Amino acid sequence: MAAATVARPFSRGFIALSLSLAALAGANAQTMVSISGSTVNMREAPTLDSTVLWELQRGYPLEVTGRRGSWLAVKDFEGDTGWVARSMTGKAPHHIVKSPTLNLRSAPSTSSAVVAQMARGELLKTLEKRRDWVRVERASGETGWVSRRLVWGF
Repeated sequence: MAAATVARPFSRGFIALSLSLAALAGANAQTMVSISGSTVNMREAPTLDSTVLWELQRGYPLEVTGRRGSWLAVKDFEGDTGWVARSMTGKAPHHIVKSPTLNLRSAPSTSSAVVAQMARGELLKTLEKRRDWVRVERASGETGWVSRRLVWGF
């Protein structure tokens, strides 16, 4: 009888611990958004009265690090943090060039032809993902493939 009494609380505690760890893992999963408005202010605090830190253009990808009411705490590819209105974000995938220069290629291979070169900070619309490569579209309309490790976003 005593063994059954000990086993029951242990199994409940184990299940509760497992559920807590699963919830914690879900809470720590990286959530990405992109700017859906034409130009959106990233602010110092989650209010319209707070200082504007940056103006972000449509498509700019951000990592969500927290939430407060109708505001999202966010981080950009350089690690800058701030707040944006949740209503001004969406899930359209985009990437930012994070290397000093990046080759836009005709196919997902380092041996394929270079279509163009891009500079750090260029915003790219995400069209397709394949393992270590992302097919993207530039603002100019050019499309091609880039190495996933040289861009940031989703």
